[in-house]
Amino acid sequence: MSGHPEADIYHRQGMGNRAGFGETPALVIVDFVVGFADPAHFGGGNIAAAIDQTVALLAFARKHAWPVAHTRVVYAEDGSDAGVFTLKAPSLRKLTEASPLSQIVPELTPLPGELIIRKQGASAFFNTNLAGWLAFRRVDTVAVTGCTTSGCVRATVVDAMQSNLRTICVTDCVGDRAIGPHEANLFDMGQKYADLMTRAELEAAWSTAR
Repeated sequence: MSGHPEADIYHRQGMGNRAGFGETPALVIVDFVVGFADPAHFGGGNIAAAIDQTVALLAFARKHAWPVAHTRVVYAEDGSDAGVFTLKAPSLRKLTEASPLSQIVPELTPLPGELIIRKQGASAFFNTNLAGWLAFRRVDTVAVTGCTTSGCVRATVVDAMQSNLRTICVTDCVGDRAIGPHEANLFDMGQKYADLMTRAELEAAWSTAR
C-alpha cells in the first residue's frame, strides 16, 4: 500500500508505522458464512478468493495452537433483536440461527475449542465476549480475516486496536463485494489501525519471530 498516490501525506504526518507481533497471537475470522460466499445474497468481488486463502491460514494457526475465533451474524427468527443496522440493510434479518446462509462455510468449519461468536453488529467485539475470551488466553496480537473489508472487518480491526491489541489485517484473506471499498479501506487501516500483511508474509514473520 506504500505505492498509494496519497501515501506521502500520511508519511509526513507520522502515520503508517508498524506495531509488529507480540507474544501470543490469535486468528479472528469474520463472517465467512455461506451467505457472504454467495454473490446472489451478500457476496461477490474477491470474497471467494479470500476464503480460499483463509483455509490455508487457519491450518497454519491450528498447527501453531493459536486461539481461533469465528463470527456469524445471527438475528432472532422474529426479528426482536434487529436494530438500525437492519434498517440500512434489511436483508441481514435473513441471517438467523437456522438459516443456511448464516452457517460458517464448510471449508472453515470450527473445531472444538474454537470460539463461535454470534453478533448483530459490525464489529466482532461489540456486545460480544471476544475481548474477555482473548484476554483470558493472554492474547496480545490478532490476525483478522473475513468480510467485508469495508464493513465488519474494518469495524473489528478498529475495535481490536482500541482494545490495545496489536492488529494485523491479512490482505489476501479479507474480501469485499466491491474492489474499490476493499482497497480504500485496506489503505486506511494500514495507516492508522493495523499492520497489513499477506498470508505468506504473516506466516513467514511468525516463523521468523519464533
